[in-house]
Amino acid sequence: MAKVILIFLIFVSFLKANSLEKDCLECHKREKIPSSIIYKRYLLNFSTKNRIKKTMFNYLKTPNKDNSILPKQFFIKFKIKQPSSLNNKELNKSIDEFIEKYDLAKKLFLPKK
Repeated sequence: MAKVILIFLIFVSFLKANSLEKDCLECHKREKIPSSIIYKRYLLNFSTKNRIKKTMFNYLKTPNKDNSILPKQFFIKFKIKQPSSLNNKELNKSIDEFIEKYDLAKKLFLPKK
């Protein structure tokens, strides 16, 4: 019985946690777009998660070279994405998951307070 519950919980968490993978990173992987480098560029330019989130949201709703964090040369190799088909709530959730996945603070050893 415990195994059935464990498998069910893993399955549910897999479905729930996969919105970022399904909605965003699947294409990033297929197109070989370096997600971690993109996040680092956002972090260098906007420094706070709230500013990063706002800028990413604006780009994903109306993607173009002028509001992209990436240099213009990037678009020689990669095409501009289509505007996101996600509603605002889903898009914000995926952006939060993206930021959480690539957050550099997790990779640093920080002493506990």
